[in-house]
Amino acid sequence: MSSLGICDEECLATVRAQELRAGQKEPRLLSLIERGGEFVLGVLATPDVVVAHPVAQLSIPINGNFEVVREAKEALLINFSVDSRVRLRIKGDKSPELLLELQDDDRTQTFLTQVKSAQQQAQSRHTTQKAMEPITPTALRGPVPIPPQRANKTANSVGSGGNPPKSASALPLNLNNSMSSNQTNRDPAQSLVSDFGFEDNFNHALKVEEKKNHQNRIVASREPPPVPPLPPRKASYTPSNPLPPPPVPKDRALSLQAKDGSKPDSYRSGFDRVDRQMSWSDSPTSNSMRQAMFSSQASQREYLIKHRLGKKESEYVDIQTFKIFTGTWNVNGQSPDSTLEPWLCCDAEPPDMYALGFQELDLSTEAFFYMDSSKEQLWVEAVERSLHPKAKYKRIRIIRLVGMMLVVFVKKTLKSHIKEIAAEHVGTGIMGKMGNKGGVAVRFVFHNTSFCIVNSHLAAHVEDFERRNQDYKDICARMTFHLLDYPPLSIVKHDVVIWLGDLNYRLFMYDASEVKHLIAKSELKKLQEIDQLNIQRQTKRAFTDFMEGDINFIPTYKYDPKTDRWDSSGKCRVPAWCDRILWRGNNVKQLKYRSHMELQTSDHKPVSSLFSIGVKVVNEERHKKVFEEIVRAMDRMENDFLPSVSLSRREFTFENVKFRQLQKERFQITNDGQVPCHFAFIPKLNDSQYCKAWLRAEPSDGFLEPNETLEIYLEVYVSKDSVTLLNSGEDAIEDILVLHLDRGKDYFITISGNYLPSCFGTSLETLCRMKKPIREIPITKLIDLGEDSFMEKEKSKVSFLMDGAGTEDKPLKIPKEVWILVNHLFTKSCDQEDLFQTPGLQEELQSIIDCLDTSIPDSVSGCNHSVAEALLIFLEALPEPVVCYELYQRCLDCAHDSRLCKQLISQLPRAHRNVFRYLMAFLKELLKHSHNNNLTASLIATLFASLLIRPPPNMVGRQTPNDRQKTIDFVLGFLMAGDEE
Repeated sequence: MSSLGICDEECLATVRAQELRAGQKEPRLLSLIERGGEFVLGVLATPDVVVAHPVAQLSIPINGNFEVVREAKEALLINFSVDSRVRLRIKGDKSPELLLELQDDDRTQTFLTQVKSAQQQAQSRHTTQKAMEPITPTALRGPVPIPPQRANKTANSVGSGGNPPKSASALPLNLNNSMSSNQTNRDPAQSLVSDFGFEDNFNHALKVEEKKNHQNRIVASREPPPVPPLPPRKASYTPSNPLPPPPVPKDRALSLQAKDGSKPDSYRSGFDRVDRQMSWSDSPTSNSMRQAMFSSQASQREYLIKHRLGKKESEYVDIQTFKIFTGTWNVNGQSPDSTLEPWLCCDAEPPDMYALGFQELDLSTEAFFYMDSSKEQLWVEAVERSLHPKAKYKRIRIIRLVGMMLVVFVKKTLKSHIKEIAAEHVGTGIMGKMGNKGGVAVRFVFHNTSFCIVNSHLAAHVEDFERRNQDYKDICARMTFHLLDYPPLSIVKHDVVIWLGDLNYRLFMYDASEVKHLIAKSELKKLQEIDQLNIQRQTKRAFTDFMEGDINFIPTYKYDPKTDRWDSSGKCRVPAWCDRILWRGNNVKQLKYRSHMELQTSDHKPVSSLFSIGVKVVNEERHKKVFEEIVRAMDRMENDFLPSVSLSRREFTFENVKFRQLQKERFQITNDGQVPCHFAFIPKLNDSQYCKAWLRAEPSDGFLEPNETLEIYLEVYVSKDSVTLLNSGEDAIEDILVLHLDRGKDYFITISGNYLPSCFGTSLETLCRMKKPIREIPITKLIDLGEDSFMEKEKSKVSFLMDGAGTEDKPLKIPKEVWILVNHLFTKSCDQEDLFQTPGLQEELQSIIDCLDTSIPDSVSGCNHSVAEALLIFLEALPEPVVCYELYQRCLDCAHDSRLCKQLISQLPRAHRNVFRYLMAFLKELLKHSHNNNLTASLIATLFASLLIRPPPNMVGRQTPNDRQKTIDFVLGFLMAGDEE
């Protein structure tokens, strides 16, 4: 890790920022530093400890390769958040791309103006410096075989050698052009607006063929189906305090965005990330570090020393116990109406730490859609007023997703021993994005023990225990923490995990009076035998590795609010232990597990658990001794041996790959040499990622001790981000992975297979020309249909008033797949409660997709929620939305005038026009049943506008909340129009 304080330098300016990693914001401090006439941008990961002279953990030279681009804002499927912050992507030589969010104020503008000025000076020296630059030595490597049908690169990148920005509207900071005299004197703020790509009149035209698959790569993504977590790997070892990746190749830090700049849905819900913002195939190894991989062995040695120190941790740590108070409460959208001391101060002695989770903090529409809540501060203040009076506490982190909030406090005297704090959230609502259900988590290291606290709110309703299991697996798979210079960390890669929340598991007994009778007789053990969570744990379907203490308190759900009476409403809910606290890890002892009946604010009662946890504390003297022993041993070994590994397989075939259906293969890598070695999958020459978007290796890098064996999984998953190219034959299941061994050779792994086309990700025009299921049509015919459908679309633009002669080749009015899905919902789901608000079951979704790809069924199997989500997935996967890109701006302009809106729809290509009108008629029918399905025109318009009216790729980064509202108004106008229209 390079220091900025080793030579004569001056810190010219600093500004605070937040780095966006996995949808979570991590604090950073940016510093503009002049060093010997050269400028660098320093990035500090822990700004809270900075006093006067920051020492950057990442140093980015400000030179000809330094770029700043405006970045599209990551969002949930529906997101209208309005704030005064700007997002910038920064990249440069030998550094990871950073996505940063800064306060849009005078300090930020001044800082960016200074950065701009520094780059102007660097540019002015560029010509003379270029002749003096040393030539970077090229690694001595043989040619890398390239698969024959490698897909073309996205043409949207800015600069070279790095990941392209999310939006084609992102403009690089161009300081090469000379300024005219009138430009020289322009206002600095106005200058920033222009240089960072904020001007409103920017409009970059794309070729038609480039448009085809761009939008799927740029829009906020939906999460794919969850899959079980990986089994334990043989001989694998996860240090209790995870070590950073090798510090030498600074640019090996994880790229946070997809190869094409989007946040693909792809694999995240399977094994890794709502919002994790990285590609399914993202690697810790980026293309720009290929040459650095072969240099600076001292840094590799430094990391290897840390790795071996981690394995010998038991020789230099002592175990000290600390008390941690954990609590959970579903507050049912209420505001605090009494002190929380009966809950938080129920023990005589103060705990060392508090971790408190809330659910249903805010049930308002504003909280659901706008992600903002006034009640957050009310509850935080109520908590702070009620913490134990015998100690002083410091809040170390808070995170909220809609109604779920997690806040962690620690004694002020222990705050200095807390480090590496990160937070993350995962939404598991409809399409895997909505935050009405899901989880939030905070992770940190206390002394030398890593902790992860998870607060979750799982699916409701007695019968939906399988959906709760699915939510649990989804959170486990997608909850991934990213720290600067650290590998991604999942929930299970922590020494201690505490999972709390409204898990919503009920009883397999549906007679409320019988349950209440058993409770009155204190026969709680009998009820716990039919507790859904206990049964799911026993049958290893959820929370398999977690422990829970004995429950000696009566069920905490459901009560009449403000009372201790069981639910007396018409629904008369069966009492259940919905609110739970579980844990996993060593040296954890539960001292107390209880409910707090005194608090009557909500229809749930709060629950708490007091833990005594053994924490690893470093003994510095023994640590120094172990360190010196490792260094001496490495000195002896490095002089005599080079690393070597053997692979159990090098060729893999994935047969019959389908849309959204995961396939896995695995192989073993064994260190058959005499020294520890580090391996990593690295990009091929001119590639930015180590593999294609539909492929992933897990783990993608790691360390092996001599004779140690590790299992590596290869997973293929076709998401909406890669389905269109595969459907059209422009891409194929073919790739070559390069497994690089530090100080050793490269190993090549061949991936091949066949892909089965899907109607999902196929254009509306093409589907309208298909009278048969897509699987019955040869791929060559599919390509021809795609070309013909483009001509059909162009032709229909000018003949939208003409019916045309009826022939056998006349296209269908709407795709049969749309009709099948909508007809099912129209005939069977109009009165379905919470339609389009409850996620479907992943197994049923896969079955529905397969059914539409292989047959023309009279009806589809699966629950109404699964069919509804299948329709949303279909619309989201379209390569061009129902309202075509070229009409997007006109759509915004005419949103206020229903006559103009109808005129615009009449000018859509035939297939798009018919689908839009068909969907509007269906949605209007749904609203007639709103008293049963709980749908509102606003909710439907918000959901469907984000799918039907998407901005073209070159405008995504500039879409404002006002623009999004106009698309909603556009749809709302059709929903509210009379039937005669």
